[in-house]
Amino acid sequence: MAKTLKEKLGTLIPKLREERSELLKKHGNDVISNVTVAQAFGGMRGIKGMVCDTSVVDPDKGLIIRGKPIMKLRDKLPEEIFWLLITGKLPSKDELSLFQKEMKANNEVPAYIWKLLKAMPKSSHPMTMLNTAVCAMGNVSVFRKRYAEGMPKTEYWEAALDDSIHLLGTIHTIAAGIYRMKYNKGERIEPSKKIDWAADYAKMLGLAPKKGVTAKMMQLYLTLHSDHEGGNVSANTCHTVGSALSDPFYAVSAGLNGLAGPLHGLANQECLGWILKTMEQFGGAPTEKQIEEHAWETLNAGQVIPGYGHAVLRVTDPRFTAFHAFGKKYLSKDPVFQTVDRVFRIVPKVLRKHGKAKSPWPNVDAGSGSLLYHFGIKEFEYYTVLFSVSRSMGMLAQLVLNRALGSPLTRPKSVSTAWIKKTVSK
Repeated sequence: MAKTLKEKLGTLIPKLREERSELLKKHGNDVISNVTVAQAFGGMRGIKGMVCDTSVVDPDKGLIIRGKPIMKLRDKLPEEIFWLLITGKLPSKDELSLFQKEMKANNEVPAYIWKLLKAMPKSSHPMTMLNTAVCAMGNVSVFRKRYAEGMPKTEYWEAALDDSIHLLGTIHTIAAGIYRMKYNKGERIEPSKKIDWAADYAKMLGLAPKKGVTAKMMQLYLTLHSDHEGGNVSANTCHTVGSALSDPFYAVSAGLNGLAGPLHGLANQECLGWILKTMEQFGGAPTEKQIEEHAWETLNAGQVIPGYGHAVLRVTDPRFTAFHAFGKKYLSKDPVFQTVDRVFRIVPKVLRKHGKAKSPWPNVDAGSGSLLYHFGIKEFEYYTVLFSVSRSMGMLAQLVLNRALGSPLTRPKSVSTAWIKKTVSK
């Protein structure tokens, strides 16, 4: 008989707690990372100082979710990915069906959320609207209510999971409502009880179905952006806020505020902007020779080519590969995708000759924007909202597991510049 996600996780937690306890008991004093002065001043990049079991990013392999390379998961539904993030295994057919029903049962957006969004200034950024709505959803938080009642620590994860399912069941509806409200697309489209999460999101946005291909694009987008280990700004912020036992709505809203920053969530629109400007310069999809000349002009002007290079990866981002394969199959005649494809064939060669890029290969953002653009989402500032809907899965999965394992308050020790100068002088 199929189990609910809560029942499934409940059977796994005792073993996970025991595993962590044994590691701390036997190896709690073992050193796993050394910190340089450059890292302390450089945003703690590369410092191994937190644990995230939902996914890892291997420099030579890319994103790996629970031991499974992302390319092997590209055909999975987002609901399956969330189950995998939480439990470490993909759901059975019956488990998936039961989980989807549970999400549908938690798909009601409180009426006050829509009133709140309508009261915001017309000039509000869609990310501001989404973050505000998610934070305001805390009014219905099970975690907040049960904590006030004296909930035992061992049950924190249950309330956190209840809130997570409610948030996942509504965030795509809120995001779609914001899109239609912000960009004058007409009345809100109500969620469906019959279709999956990604297809429902695409429908509520009001996108043309294109014989089911639009839903496939949304499924791929939400799956590929779901998680990216624990140190990125949104995941790390959500983890820190959640460690204070703030409810999941507070924690995810905080993470989304980080994701809204230009150095985190805006990359795909910057990449697409460069593609469109290139096309405008050449009056359409440029030739490979024109792209090569334009790439050198960009680099010689001291600028970067958006979408190429990655802080961790030293290979082509497999998520780009997945988007690229989708585009080759469904968008081969689209001039924007044709340009993305030609840039992919030319720019890595140019960057290798240029010699200054640590990695000449494309990351996920080099291709994702062209797909969104093709399917009718041409409002660039909304792209981060799409990213947010997806990344909420990773943030929530990590948060639930941290409450299950009793992860403590995040409180790194800071030092002063004077302390560093004195220490290194010795």
